[in-house]
Amino acid sequence: MAVEESEGEQHKALYAERFAGDRAARAAIWRVLCAGFFDRFVQPSDVVLDVAAGGCEFINSVRAGTRIAVDVNPAVRDAAGPGVTALVASADALTDVPDGSVDVVFASNFFEHIDRPTILAVMREAHRVLRPGGRFLVLQPNIRFCARDYWMFFDHVTPVDDRALVEAFTLSGYEVTTVVPRFLPFTTKSRLPKSARLVRAYLAFPPVWRLLGKQSFLLAERR
Repeated sequence: MAVEESEGEQHKALYAERFAGDRAARAAIWRVLCAGFFDRFVQPSDVVLDVAAGGCEFINSVRAGTRIAVDVNPAVRDAAGPGVTALVASADALTDVPDGSVDVVFASNFFEHIDRPTILAVMREAHRVLRPGGRFLVLQPNIRFCARDYWMFFDHVTPVDDRALVEAFTLSGYEVTTVVPRFLPFTTKSRLPKSARLVRAYLAFPPVWRLLGKQSFLLAERR
């Protein structure tokens, strides 16, 4: 899928409106999420690629040797922090990323925005750029637990749950090694947690995930 300038500009306008006034709080939350959870899946020397990086909250916060942010939205260049390489590209056409050059691919709240063939194309393109044994980490709204609010965003087009993602990963040449069906609340606009302090407490008490968790976490390894 080729990147069209109009598509990127449309994303830029949409997300600038959606996250207006929310970026500082989101960045603080993601620093806690990385330090308290995601960093355990990343080695300090790893090459990490964040597809559909959006505001770059994850890639700016994760501890890694090389950090790359990819998005069709040209605003990714402004969102990328110091030391982060920003690429304006589609996640299924990473032409500037060589084969087998990445240790970890990360995607958050992405697959609901694209159709099923494109989900598979993204997974297969990630498979190409990952080293053998490389990891694909996915944080994804789980339609099983957030169906009432899943369609509150205009650009949600595909319902996805954790079981469907396992099948998609298997079709794309991965072995899924970790599935947490209920992990984080649906969105930062949810009632809880809303602050870095609450997120820290939330991560420290997994039993509450089963009550408030509406997003799933999956880890798949490249065969």
